[in-house]
Amino acid sequence: MPPSLKALAAQCGGWALAWLLARSGLLPAGLWPLVAAQAAGATLCAVTLHSARWWLPIHLAFIPLAVFAHGLGLDPAWYLGLFLALLAIYWTSFRTQVPLYLSNRTTAETVARLLPAQRPVSLLDIGSGTGALLRPLARLRPESRFAGIEAAPAPYWLARLLARAAPNLSFTRGDFFTASWSNYDVVYAFLSPVPMAKVWQKARKEMRPGSLLISNSFPVPGIEPAFVIEVADRRRTRLYAYRPADTLRNQMK
Repeated sequence: MPPSLKALAAQCGGWALAWLLARSGLLPAGLWPLVAAQAAGATLCAVTLHSARWWLPIHLAFIPLAVFAHGLGLDPAWYLGLFLALLAIYWTSFRTQVPLYLSNRTTAETVARLLPAQRPVSLLDIGSGTGALLRPLARLRPESRFAGIEAAPAPYWLARLLARAAPNLSFTRGDFFTASWSNYDVVYAFLSPVPMAKVWQKARKEMRPGSLLISNSFPVPGIEPAFVIEVADRRRTRLYAYRPADTLRNQMK
C-alpha cells in the first residue's frame, strides 16, 4: 500500500475506533477525550500497517493540533501557508519515505578521513538536504570536488545560499535515481531503510571500480559492508561502507 493511502487508512481507523469507544460509553464526555482516542487509534493503525516510524508522531499529533488551531480561530490562510511550507521542506517524502536527515559535523569529519588523502576526490551526496555534510567537507578538502542532489526546494535553495562562497561545491535539484553516479569516487547517502535496495542496484550498475558507497545509519539489506565505522557523536552514528563494483566483480568470478 502506498504511504499516502496508509496514512489515510490510519486516520480513518482512528476515527472508527474513537466512534466505537464513544458509542460504548467507555470515553468520558467532551471533545478532547474523543480527539485523544482518535490520535491513539490512528497511531495504533499506523503501527499495524507497518508505516515508517516517522509517521507515528504525525498521526499522534495531527488531529489534536488541528482541533487546537481551530479553537484559536486562525485565518484559513495560515493553514495554507503551513501546508506550503511543509511541502517546500519535505516535498515527496510521503511517497519516497525519505525524511529530511541532517548529517552532523562529527560525521562530516569522519567521512573526510575516509577519503583518499593522496589525490583529489569527487563525492556525491544523494539527498543532500541543506548541505550539512558537504560544506564541512568542501572546507576540509579544498582540492576535491563535492556535489549534492536534493529534490525538496527549500533545503536545495538554502544549501545553495549557504555554499555560495565554496568554489568546489555544487548542488542540483532533482531525483538522484535519474542522475548518473559514474563520475564520482564516493557516493554518500543518509536516506531511510526504504530505498536502500534500489540505491544498491544503481550503485552496482554505475559506480566505477574502486569507488565507495557510504550509507549513514541504514545498511543495504542482505549485503555485507566492506567495513563499518562508528562515529564518536551523541547518537553513535554508524557509517556502512560498500564497494559496489568490487562486489559485482567478485560475484562474476
